[in-house]
Amino acid sequence: MGFPLPMKKPSTNTLAMLGIAVMVPAAAAVASVGASTYRELDRFMSVYERVKGDYVVPVDDKQLIKGAIDGMLSSLDAQSSYYAADDRSTTGTSGQAGIGLTLTVEDGALRVVAPAAGSPAERAGLKSGDFISHINGELVFGVSLTEAVTKLRGAPGSAVALTIARRGRPKPFDVDMVRALPAAQTIGWRVEKDVGILDVNGFNQRTAAELRAAIEAVGRQLGHPPLGYIVDLRSNAGGEFNASVQVADAFLDKGEIVSQRGRDAAEIERANAKKGDFAAGLPIVVLIDEGSAAAAEIVAGALQDNHRALVMGAQSYGMGTIQTAVPLDAGGSIRITTSRYFTPSGKSVDEKGIEPDLPVPQLSDADRPKADPGRFADLRRQIVREAKVDQAILEADTDTDPRFKTTAEELKKQGVTDFQMAYAVKTLERLGGAPTAATPAAARRR
Repeated sequence: MGFPLPMKKPSTNTLAMLGIAVMVPAAAAVASVGASTYRELDRFMSVYERVKGDYVVPVDDKQLIKGAIDGMLSSLDAQSSYYAADDRSTTGTSGQAGIGLTLTVEDGALRVVAPAAGSPAERAGLKSGDFISHINGELVFGVSLTEAVTKLRGAPGSAVALTIARRGRPKPFDVDMVRALPAAQTIGWRVEKDVGILDVNGFNQRTAAELRAAIEAVGRQLGHPPLGYIVDLRSNAGGEFNASVQVADAFLDKGEIVSQRGRDAAEIERANAKKGDFAAGLPIVVLIDEGSAAAAEIVAGALQDNHRALVMGAQSYGMGTIQTAVPLDAGGSIRITTSRYFTPSGKSVDEKGIEPDLPVPQLSDADRPKADPGRFADLRRQIVREAKVDQAILEADTDTDPRFKTTAEELKKQGVTDFQMAYAVKTLERLGGAPTAATPAAARRR
C-alpha cells in the first residue's frame, strides 16, 4: 500500500528540470519519497516562479537551477560542490599557479586553514584563522569554495591582491602576492641541540621516502642517534591520504593508524601499521596547531592514540572527511562527502580535530592576540565593513599557566623565535634520549 499523496505535487516538467528522473517508479521507489518531499519541492517551485517573474532583471533558468544546486551542496559542508558539464573550473588548470592556501568556508566567509610552507601566502604573513574578504578588490563573502579557488589561481608570476580580516586586528588589511607553482619537496630537516627536527610540509607519494632520508641525514650529521625527533605538522593542511598512512606507519611497529566510516556503520575500512619504525623507538614530539588538518591530523592522531608520541601545541583544525566525485546522468558531476576519518581510539577527526597532550601557545608570535577576540559574528561584520572587533575583548588575558607568561618581546631578547619549537626541544632534552621499550639496543645512545 502506497503513502497518501499531497493535494498538489510538482509537474513532470518541474521534476525533469530539477534533474529527477521522470518514469513510472517501482513500488519501493515510491515508498521512499514522502509527502513532505513533495511539499518542499513545491515550496522550491514557488520561490523559483516568484524570482523568475518578479526579479528586477530577467534571470536565466540555468543560472537559477545551478544556484539552487550549489546552495544545496554548500549547506552540507564546504567540501561538497557541483560542476556543470561546461564548467571551465574543472578543466584547463594544468600549469596554473596559486598562492599556497588551503581554504574552507564558514558561514559564507572564506577562512584560511593554513598557508603552505614556503608559499607566497606564507611569505606574505597569512595565518591559520585569517578571513579573506576581497580577492582583487572583489567582495567574496558568500562565494563557494570552488569559485574562490578559481579566482586565486592563474599564470605563474601573475599578481593577486587579498583583503584580510584577522583576529586581534581592529581593521582589515591588504596583502599583495605573486602566484607560484607549489614546491616539490615535502620534508625539511635540521638538528638543534641533538634533536632531529622533521618539518613535514605536505603529503604526496614521495613524502615517506623523503622522511626516511631525512632521518638518516640527522644520524649522519650527529654521528650518533639523536635525543629524539620533533615531527612538525603545524600549518600543514594535508595532502594525499595514502601518504599520511605511510608517514604514520614510518614511526609505528603495529596498531591501527586510521579508519574510514561512511553512512553504513557496518562498513569500516581500517589502515594498520606494518612492522618497522624508522625512528628506532626514540622519543617523538609531534607539533600541531590550528592549521594542521586532514592528512596531518591522521598522523598526529595515530601516533597519539598508539602512545608513540607526545602531541604538543594547539588543537588542530578538524578536517576529516572524504569526498567522492559522482557523475550525473543529466551532465556535470558532484563532489560529495561520503565518509569520515576516525583515530584508532574511535574519535572523529572532523568533529574536534586532535587535542594536544600538552597545550603550548605560540608566545613568540608578536601578532598573536592575548585572547581570542573573534566570535565569528564580529569577524563577519568586520569583513562586510559593518562593525569592528570590541577592543575590550582584545585586551583580555586568559593565559594562566606561569610557563606561558613570557611575552614575544622577552623571547626575542632570548633569541627564541619559535616558542612552541623551543619548548619541544627542551622537552626532549629533559627526556635525555631515554629510549622506549621498542628501541633496539644498537640504537641506544652511549
